[in-house]
Amino acid sequence: MGTVYDRGKAVAYAKRWAFSRNPDFLDFQGLGGDCSNFVSQCLFAGCSVMNYTPTYGWYYIDGNRRTASWTGVSYLYSFLVSNRGSGPFAREVKSAEVEMGDVVQLGFRGTPYTHTALIVGLEAGEIYVAAHTLDAWWRPLSNYRQQNRRFLHVEARA
Repeated sequence: MGTVYDRGKAVAYAKRWAFSRNPDFLDFQGLGGDCSNFVSQCLFAGCSVMNYTPTYGWYYIDGNRRTASWTGVSYLYSFLVSNRGSGPFAREVKSAEVEMGDVVQLGFRGTPYTHTALIVGLEAGEIYVAAHTLDAWWRPLSNYRQQNRRFLHVEARA
């Protein structure tokens, strides 16, 4: 199984859909937030492979047939760091190690992580992200108030 994650495609998808919604996917904005759904779409654009393992995989067929990892912050994290099958996988890294197409999750001190964003740029020591829920493209990570941040370096398997 070789690495098949195309960071450029993930970032291009994020740019295309940062301020709108792809009609192929349910908008979870009013159902708890759309951030992990959006990042999952970006990851899928970059790897073109879903993991159809029941319960613990990572896939989206429609709004009712999907895994929690497609739309939930903590579930997406758990899937990415433990995935040994097809689809994206990640390892937690320091902020200095991230690349475009990687993922950052945010949370306030003493609370669970509650937001997921895609890293779309690195420039002059700043990390820039795209996100849904509070829709953003090229937003400086330093503009987010959440103090807790975990960075996930993404790869993929066919």
